[in-house]
Amino acid sequence: MTKILILTPQLPYPPHQGTSLRNFHIIRGLAEQHELTLLSFLETGQGGGGENVPTVPPLARPLAVTESIQPLLDLCAVHTVPVPTRGMGKRLWQLLATRRPDMAHRLFSDAFAVELRRLLTENQFDIVQVEGIELARYMESIRVVSPGSRIVFDDHNAETELQRRNFLTDVRQPRRWLAAAYSWVQVTRLRRFERWAMMITDGVTAVSETDRQTLQQLAMSNEQLAIRVIPNCIDVEELLELSGVPKPDSSHEFDLVFSGKMDYRPNVDAVLWFVDEVWPGIRSIRPFTTLAIVGQKPHSRLERLRDLPGITLTGWVESVTPYLIGAGMYIMPFRVGSGTRLKLIEAMAAGKAIVSTPVGAEGFPVENGREIVLAETAEEMGTAVLRLLESPEERARLGQNARQFARQYDWRQIIPRFDALYQFLQQ
Repeated sequence: MTKILILTPQLPYPPHQGTSLRNFHIIRGLAEQHELTLLSFLETGQGGGGENVPTVPPLARPLAVTESIQPLLDLCAVHTVPVPTRGMGKRLWQLLATRRPDMAHRLFSDAFAVELRRLLTENQFDIVQVEGIELARYMESIRVVSPGSRIVFDDHNAETELQRRNFLTDVRQPRRWLAAAYSWVQVTRLRRFERWAMMITDGVTAVSETDRQTLQQLAMSNEQLAIRVIPNCIDVEELLELSGVPKPDSSHEFDLVFSGKMDYRPNVDAVLWFVDEVWPGIRSIRPFTTLAIVGQKPHSRLERLRDLPGITLTGWVESVTPYLIGAGMYIMPFRVGSGTRLKLIEAMAAGKAIVSTPVGAEGFPVENGREIVLAETAEEMGTAVLRLLESPEERARLGQNARQFARQYDWRQIIPRFDALYQFLQQ
């Protein structure tokens, strides 16, 4: 049995969005054969606006906690510290006074570093797995305190490429030039930092072959670096079962659904582009069409959408599943992003017809018209949405194909890839 310490940027329970979904199902799968310890940041109001917030005391040993995260406690020992806060003044100082990217500062905390050193000193971990680039700075401490541990860097996104795409999108809009300037500075810094993070680790995982190739190029084709593709995973079987039950009450029924953490820049951009460029054409032909934007922490840029007829901005919800089951179809109007989007697999497992941009489906071996409909322009997306809304038979065919496609991303299928990587690193 391998002893594994996992570092996560937020408590992976409840698993409500991309990062926590991936991390929870990784833990869920690994716990069957390995001894796991989790060190995580705990966000203020995690779980949504103060509702259902796990009451986890920082630096607890042993952890005393309410039943709100019991499913996580059943899988591993859990240790948390409060997420650090940064004012705009500190962010500006870090931008001007250091050469590190903003993401390297975002979750750097003395409390986390102290607890990490304590855990490494009191335990001999075979593997320390770092979930995401925001925690990469702690890898130096792992090397010093526990030189016998193998470090795995689970790079959820090719972050340099993601920031480059943000820049290319924002620079086309004068009102977004300030954001574009920020991204331009970050691209150079992230390139250097992400390369360093890969070089200091023993193994790197990418969520898609597209990301693996991007990261390998960034690593300057270092053949000694083991970059393995380990896709995002969820409990597909559970969603397949739920999609077969009667629909929830009508309050969860909408023609179109988009879901995600709604302060995440690619999600915000996707929704605003759809509402500004695609939605008016849909409503002009089908004025009773409804759209639900489901997800916590809606960004201030989305506030104007609350006044638009047919659009519901939910904020935090206890579960996205009722909205997926109640959806007529699912949309993924992404213009920027990297990695792969777990929301696509969730919608597929729920048996939904999906209209996506190529960026939204990037990293998945989908075929246009088989299990998804791809649309590059606003006109193409509007046409596809209207056609599918009026064709329940076509939606059903796409949904059935999507269900079959999603099965390969069930956590039970994916976790053995981590086992193979650990065995390789410990040879």
